[in-house]
Amino acid sequence: MAKKSRKKDKKARQRMEAWNAQAQSFNGQGFGRAAGGGLFDGLSRLLPAGRSEQFLLGAAIGAAAAYVLSDDELRGKLIKSGLSLYSGIMGGLEEMKEQVADIQAEMGAAPDGPA
Repeated sequence: MAKKSRKKDKKARQRMEAWNAQAQSFNGQGFGRAAGGGLFDGLSRLLPAGRSEQFLLGAAIGAAAAYVLSDDELRGKLIKSGLSLYSGIMGGLEEMKEQVADIQAEMGAAPDGPA
């Protein structure tokens, strides 16, 4: 009984080491907050550091938003583009769901043992 337990422990350790190695290769450092800032870690380097630069960036973004929201034709084009993008994404998700259902049905219909 102890041998089986040791074999299971060894296999579990090997799987954990492989998973850890794969995760380290993914982000280059390892797990957790100490490993990196996450998805938006590099965003702070893109934004300006000084107060005046932040103000100018905010003013430019605000002016662009005001222009887009005040122009009816441009706003309509943006809404149409957004809706077409949304419908395309939803259509792709539905297609993927159908493919998963087909694969599950094929796996369920496959014979379990040799014929």
